[in-house]
Amino acid sequence: FSSTYKPPFTSLFTDTEDASETDLAKHDEDDYVEIKEQMYQDKLASLKRQLQQLQEGTLQEYQKRMKKLDQQYKERLRNADLFLQLETEQVERNYIKEKKAAVKEFDDKKVELKENLIAELEEKKKMIESEKLTMELTGDSMEVKPIMTRKLRRRPNDPVPIPDKRRKPLNYLLTDEQIMEDLRTLNKLKSPKRPASPSSPEHMPTTPMEAPTQRFEARIEEGKLYYDKRWYHKSQAIYLESKENTKISCVISSVGTNEIWVRKTSDSTKMRIYLGQLQRGAFVIRRRSAA
Repeated sequence: FSSTYKPPFTSLFTDTEDASETDLAKHDEDDYVEIKEQMYQDKLASLKRQLQQLQEGTLQEYQKRMKKLDQQYKERLRNADLFLQLETEQVERNYIKEKKAAVKEFDDKKVELKENLIAELEEKKKMIESEKLTMELTGDSMEVKPIMTRKLRRRPNDPVPIPDKRRKPLNYLLTDEQIMEDLRTLNKLKSPKRPASPSSPEHMPTTPMEAPTQRFEARIEEGKLYYDKRWYHKSQAIYLESKENTKISCVISSVGTNEIWVRKTSDSTKMRIYLGQLQRGAFVIRRRSAA
């Protein structure tokens, strides 16, 4: 036999083996595709089942997250209620505080207004009494007494009688400042004078000249007094000096439009000082320590 010769049964076995391997590979491929399809169907079914549970609200993950959101919601509501309670209490406290402050300020203003009116009326009363006394001393009475005269029948040739113009009604159009200045002038005129010596200035021929008076800058702006290059305000402690060289410790109680009110620290009485008096130097204001 030749060396390349193969028995018939050997060739048959080889062909059968090749056919079996091809069938096995095809079968494995079919199984893989089937398994893959089955896995896809299982995942799809699981997703559909989860979607159905989500719609029904029974999905475990959904319930877990909803529980967390509910806790956060309740915590936020509780914090909002606490904040509202705290803000309400703060507003109520501020309201009570402001109400008490308003009542106190009203009472203080009412007392101050009453004191100022009383002091103003007392000052006017003193001025009227002083004016009456001055007029009585100078012989000019405030009362106009009727003069009893005998009326005669006028003859045809007699001239027309001229009305008596000696007494005219008093004119009270002067300001309080002008009245006080006139009273001080009258009091100076009434004071007794010593006899002048021949060498005194009264016997010397001189031209009448008025002594120069020092002027001070004084004005009121925005409820504050500007005097002698300084600003003064309400409740400030000062010294009040007059022409009589008296020095009084005072406190500015109020600042008006044309005058200021000061309160003496010794007896708490009040005085009204006009801007004109400060400008002429009738009164001088000095600062002092509040202690």
